[in-house]
Formats: sequence, structure tokens, C-alpha cells
Amino acid sequence: MIDVRLKTFMTVAELKNFTRASEALNITQPAVSQHIRFLEEEYDVKLFTRDGKEVRLTEEGEILYKHSKEIQLHYKALEVELKNKNAINRTYNIGASMTIGGYILPAILGKYKKVHTNTKLFLQVSNTNNILERLYKGDIDLAIVEGDFDRNKFIHKKLKDDELVLAVSIEHQFAKRKEVDIKEVLEGELILREKGSGTRNIFEKRLIELNIINSELSGYMEIGSISAIKSLINANLGYSVISKETILNEIKSGDIKVVPIKGFKIYREFNFVYIKDHLEDFIEEFFGFYKSVK
Repeated sequence: MIDVRLKTFMTVAELKNFTRASEALNITQPAVSQHIRFLEEEYDVKLFTRDGKEVRLTEEGEILYKHSKEIQLHYKALEVELKNKNAINRTYNIGASMTIGGYILPAILGKYKKVHTNTKLFLQVSNTNNILERLYKGDIDLAIVEGDFDRNKFIHKKLKDDELVLAVSIEHQFAKRKEVDIKEVLEGELILREKGSGTRNIFEKRLIELNIINSELSGYMEIGSISAIKSLINANLGYSVISKETILNEIKSGDIKVVPIKGFKIYREFNFVYIKDHLEDFIEEFFGFYKSVK
């Protein structure tokens, strides 16, 4: 288990407040202060500076936080590996973005479970930013996400490419067109995923790259559920730029149509993302299984 003083330090750094840290750790505020003072005296550095009601890490504090986080992750990896080493049932926690977790991974997990009957896989689904944050905190063992991420912070393996497309109701005026202009799309009833989603991030990034916008999109309907977005599209209450993987059934049934956007294509990657040296045997094995059944 990680040293209690380092745990206190990391909690203060993440919550930016001594009082909130004491509440989260269920210890007194003087105890929090004592732990921080011990570390500052031990390393002869100042770890925090005050910024109003909050505290900020100093440069030395940033260094200690980085190494403390690595220690914490190694301890969690050790705990999982030792528990699974001689156990009859192995347990792993996987996090997936909504596109992957809702439309691709369930079938893979079902097939994996049939082959590996003694392995339990728990799935958490959220947007890409939330899943990567959980991975960094050590709450999950593996993230399977789309879109951009810090490739210096994590190890990654590419699964496949994915295309974002303009999805419209067959009753929408765009459905009668061979292609539409991106400016028309932005001027109409566009539905966006919520901030933090890989789909939203990559769409905005592409718009900025083409100098179509110079900052984040605003003023549009934002929905954090792909199913809800598809329901609105079906009812002809809007359209959206979403993963083609999520509307394959609707395209096949004829309920939703994909309309090309002139000179505007977006491709992105689906990736396995994980922490270096953390359960790499399992991750390699699961990655190989995923690739073999796709």
C-alpha cells in the first residue's frame, strides 16, 4: 500500500484544498497539514502555493505528484496481478467510450466470456475524457477509446479506423442531396455530443484545422447519449456527425441516411490505451482475441 502521506499529498493536489482532502480521506485537517509538512521537510522543498481558497502545486510538487502517481499505479497493478495469479477466477476492469462500449465491445465481451469462463470482465462506459481519467487514477485496467489522447502518458495499440459521418433522417431535406456544405450543417439543427467525448473533440479539431471555426462550438443541442441522438434524428428533429459504427442498423433499415459533406471527411482511431507495465500479459492476450474475432 502506498505511504499514507503520499496519498494525502495526491488527494490535496487533486482536490486543490486541504479541507476537501481531509473530508475525502476521513481524517482531520491538522493531520493533512502534518502529512504535507512532513513531506516538505523530508525533501526540503515547498509543495504547494496558495491561490485564494485553493492550493496549487509548485514545480517541485509537480515532480513529486508525477512519481507518486506512478508508485500508486504500480501498487494497484501489483495488487491485481497477485490476486489473479493463483485465483480460480481472474477479474479485470475495462473502460470504454460510448461508441465502443455501446456498439462494438458488448459482442466481443460475450465471445471472450465463452472462451475464458474463469475470467470476469467489468465494463464501465463513459466519454473518452472520463475513461482516460479513470485509467490514470488506476480505477480501471484498460481503456478502449476513440479520438485524441496524451500519447506520452499512455501506451496504446491501434484497433481500427472509424469514420464520422453526417447522419440525417430520410425525411430531412439533406437526404435528397448528393452532398452538403459544412457551413450548411453548422447553420442548421446540428446535434452535438457532450464536451469531453472523443466524437465531439475530433469534430471540433477538424473544423479548426480547416479554419471553419476558431474556437469550441456553442449554441447547439448537446446530448451525452448516442441512442437519444439517433431517436432525434429518426424523428427529424435534428442531425448529427457521429460514428458510422453506431448507425449501421439504421442505415440498413433505411431509417437514417448518410449524406457526404463536401470536402470534409473525418477518420479517427479506436485504440487500446493502458499504463506501461500494468497487466500487459492480459492486455496483449485480450487485444489478440479482439483482433481475431473482428
